[in-house]
Amino acid sequence: MSDAPLPPTFALSDEDRRLVAACLADEPGAWESLVDRFGRLIAHVVSRTARQRGIALGAADREDLVADVLVELLRNDAACLRSFAGRASLPTYLTVISRRVAARRMHDAVPAGDRRPHARAAAPARRPDDEARRADREHVEALLEGLEADEARLVRLHHIEQRSYGEISHLTGMPLGSIGPALSRARAKMRRLDADADAAEQPSEPRAEPTADR
Repeated sequence: MSDAPLPPTFALSDEDRRLVAACLADEPGAWESLVDRFGRLIAHVVSRTARQRGIALGAADREDLVADVLVELLRNDAACLRSFAGRASLPTYLTVISRRVAARRMHDAVPAGDRRPHARAAAPARRPDDEARRADREHVEALLEGLEADEARLVRLHHIEQRSYGEISHLTGMPLGSIGPALSRARAKMRRLDADADAAEQPSEPRAEPTADR
């Protein structure tokens, strides 16, 4: 799978809505279609997550992690897709899920003495607070994938680079009075996407089997 730059994501399309519904209905070929359409995206997110952690992935290692993401999508009767509320695009939602799964697998692998192939790269010792800050930063970066480019830049400038409204206005040309409302809208989008992803990770209740008439 190629690791070339990917196009920006947009609102949930009718085609993606139908694909999600087909997967949840277990229609023949639906899951294969999802993998065909989004396998490259998942591989791209996995590779980028590894690079951000200083881990060199081989092709086989990357395929293993892509498979882990697909297993997560199928787990608990496809709970991830059932939790998808459609408030972001499907590529954006899959980006967040893929990053979470890949980061969790890599984090779990390293302390265990390089049990997994993709944990071979040596990592310097980090304090727990360093790990927490890095995890928070990765989480924010994943949520930024759900924003338009100008929204993501605005959030980075204010919340990551700690720029003042005056500096942001100078850098972007935005009027001072529009920066606060734009940040509020961007944060609301990130909260909705985060809530959808959190819901996807909660164990789902088993569906009751129909009872026979007595």
